[in-house]
Amino acid sequence: MRRCAFLTMDSLEGFVSDDELVYPPLAARGWGVEAVPWRRPGVDWGRFEAVVIRTTWDYQNAPEAFLSILDQVQVSGTHLENALDLVRWNMNKRYLRDLERGGIALVPTVWGSDIGTMDESEILRRLGTDEVVLKPEVGANADHTYRLGRSSPGWRQAAVAFERRAYLAQPFIASIVTEGEYSLVYFGGEFSHAIVKTPRAHDFRVQEEHGGIIRPVDPSPELVEAGRRVLAALAHVPLYARADFVRLEGGVHALMELELIEPSLYFRMDQGAPERFARALDERFQSLPTGAGGVAP
Repeated sequence: MRRCAFLTMDSLEGFVSDDELVYPPLAARGWGVEAVPWRRPGVDWGRFEAVVIRTTWDYQNAPEAFLSILDQVQVSGTHLENALDLVRWNMNKRYLRDLERGGIALVPTVWGSDIGTMDESEILRRLGTDEVVLKPEVGANADHTYRLGRSSPGWRQAAVAFERRAYLAQPFIASIVTEGEYSLVYFGGEFSHAIVKTPRAHDFRVQEEHGGIIRPVDPSPELVEAGRRVLAALAHVPLYARADFVRLEGGVHALMELELIEPSLYFRMDQGAPERFARALDERFQSLPTGAGGVAP
């Protein structure tokens, strides 16, 4: 049986994960899966045929250390998914600017490096809004994310959090509350399933860990096309991807995030999703050149 490591955290307490749903279909294809915390010292990565980045939801606290581990995996000769070059590109949210230059519609964004040097009214003016969401360029799980209006006391806290730290500011999109944020999931470049996420009352964060409500959805043809264009803009086809969209005024589906590192893939929301993931991973490995992918099967 081939061996696959799913990179995770030391503890998933407080998080929602359903990755175990893919273990049976992978086993049926000859894969044994071991969850390995990425911070665990002394791991012999060469004993795995594949390493898949999954629930590493604390990497943003030590991004360089995380990349160093991925480097070790790659040096060992073991196949890594998603690929390291995609991870490096996707880790900083400035990747969105690359996609925008390629014609992908984004939520309007102001970029900065020290919020204390820019007056809050200037950010609001540049975005043409009275309320913004502020987040770090390197981040996950809505950590250090603020919803701020004019004269909000939260600006002072944000100024401390983003002192000499890169950030992006976007207008608060009301449809996130009224309609939700759509997530389209892809395996091997092919669309698998979609969900819509809405925040709990009096919140704006859609993650389950913050009380967000998740439900499956059949995406509209317009949303499917928006997702197809995003995936087509990538130089390399990822094993897995999740594209998050919101609807702007006028009906345009704008990309909020393209998650290529450790996205929740919501396997439990679609009965066929675990099998589709297992097939994509197995086919990806089978297509590797002879001698690639770690120890021999």
